[in-house]
Amino acid sequence: MLSEDFKGNRNAGTSIYFLLQQGQFSALHKIASDEIWHFYYGDPLIVFEITTTGELIEHELGANFEAGERFQCVVKAGSWFGAMPAKESSYSLVGCTVAPGFDFADFELARKESLLLQYPHLSNVIRMLCR
Repeated sequence: MLSEDFKGNRNAGTSIYFLLQQGQFSALHKIASDEIWHFYYGDPLIVFEITTTGELIEHELGANFEAGERFQCVVKAGSWFGAMPAKESSYSLVGCTVAPGFDFADFELARKESLLLQYPHLSNVIRMLCR
């Protein structure tokens, strides 16, 4: 049974994959579930996570373990997060898995002005990842 944080029925899990090219980004947003990010192919990608306490975590996805890259990371439910290819990257093919399954009822797109007031110490990341 789902907690009261979820509205309506849900799939047990959902997954997507997508390509981000240099200059593109996944805008800051949050959802009601943990989200697992997977690296599939290409160049490194940075997943920026702003925790509920205002801590910034930069997850670097990629295939070079010696450089600190990982094939996957978990973004905690309720954290703001977005992603973009690392500075030297051309493109990144990545995916996301969510359980219970993703539903737009659980999705909130960040509002730049609101986040800047809440987390002024993270203004560079917020301005970079908000539309």
